[in-house]
Amino acid sequence: MEQAVPSSPLDAVRARIASAARIAGRKADEVTLVAVSKTKPAEAILDLVAQGQRVFGENRVQEAQAKWPAIRAAHPDISLHLIGQLQSNKAEDAIALFDCIHSLDRPSLVAALAKAQDKLGKRVPCFVQVNIGAEEQKGGCAVADLPALLADAREKGIDVVGLMCVPPAGIEAAPFFALLDKLADDNGLSGLSMGMSDDLETAVQLGATHVRVGSALFGER
Repeated sequence: MEQAVPSSPLDAVRARIASAARIAGRKADEVTLVAVSKTKPAEAILDLVAQGQRVFGENRVQEAQAKWPAIRAAHPDISLHLIGQLQSNKAEDAIALFDCIHSLDRPSLVAALAKAQDKLGKRVPCFVQVNIGAEEQKGGCAVADLPALLADAREKGIDVVGLMCVPPAGIEAAPFFALLDKLADDNGLSGLSMGMSDDLETAVQLGATHVRVGSALFGER
């Protein structure tokens, strides 16, 4: 009997997640699909919304401010995640707009987010981004600095829910995902934001709770 062909890119990605979860002995609903909508127009986003997608990710605060208020007014159940680097001077804007931040990576940002949360009276869950491949050109907390950053964030009232990483390009991602999983476990965290269009199966099999998928949903940029 032939398998049904997925009717849309969203169906195809959901099927990939479900298959990887099944192989790992997990349930597909343990994995949150974050549809990375950076640079994409409202029309493309609304197409996914119509198909039932409710969690989206943006890289830049200003871009998100321009296009999301109107979409969210019509669809208040949408959850918006910031997955790109965050400047400390944009912390208040980020707290006001986003439901989750995946890129907490330095003490100055901890302080800025804590101040913004107190000012706005809003707590936003955060993932600490780890520079898992020790790459100079990438953001993220160094592995050696992670315990101190987590302690600082917790002391200042930041709701740290997990760790995030972007592995080095062009090499097998599995060891880096496994390391992030161990670091999370060692530090009492359950959330793992890891895996993108090309490696989401590996990430799901190694414990990802959030996968950040753009091109497989929206096409190449």
